[in-house]
Amino acid sequence: MTAPEEFLTGAQRRTVRIEIAVVLAVTFALSAYTALLRLIEAVLLGLSGQKVALNPRRSPFDLIDLGLNLASLFQLLAWGALAVYLLWRGGDGPARIGLGRIEWRRDVLGGIGLAALIGVPGLALYQVARILGVNAAVEPAELNDTWWRIPVLLLMSFGNGWAEEVVVVGFLLTRLRQLRVNPWVALAASSLLRGVYHLYQGFGAGLGNLAMGLVFGYAWQRTGRLWPLIIAHTLIDAVAFVGYSLLAGHLGWLH
Repeated sequence: MTAPEEFLTGAQRRTVRIEIAVVLAVTFALSAYTALLRLIEAVLLGLSGQKVALNPRRSPFDLIDLGLNLASLFQLLAWGALAVYLLWRGGDGPARIGLGRIEWRRDVLGGIGLAALIGVPGLALYQVARILGVNAAVEPAELNDTWWRIPVLLLMSFGNGWAEEVVVVGFLLTRLRQLRVNPWVALAASSLLRGVYHLYQGFGAGLGNLAMGLVFGYAWQRTGRLWPLIIAHTLIDAVAFVGYSLLAGHLGWLH
């Protein structure tokens, strides 16, 4: 069990640091590394001419494609579950990081509000970045190729929200607080990580997600509720994955 942060011994602090390093190494730090390499590659090739596909087909065979998508979903859920388990094992149960019983007003309505707060400016930033040539073009997902595409994309939206908010906010900020890291420094570190692992989409996406990380992390620090962040993230991704694909053919400015 991990003692409260004010009573951590030297050995416990080392354990927490190792735990942070291991969890991030197998989750979003690795994603940040590959995203940075993808960005460098895109810049060398000409970023404004690059395209990033949203959830492309993973196999020409439908059942294998479905299986690979479900494997990615399972991985995301497992990442979040691992972080929750390690916190629980250290004495911080789900309720301590804001994963208690969902409340309609605080969590659901709060999540919808956060989604609107981030989503509308985010769309404007994306368009500006595309005009300036610092973002890759986004190719919408194919929705009509098979019956399961939309349900799986919606599940992937939740998987992304669950994994990112649990690991990058709930887990990381809790552990940094236990190490007595300044809350503003911890918030900046969490947000920077979020921004970097989205750089494969271009500089605009990285900056947009950095801003999202600052807003989400600060909201968690103030309220202690993680569900609104997960709900907001799920809604944002659902619009990006499904809504964008449905509207891209009718709204030319989305391209």
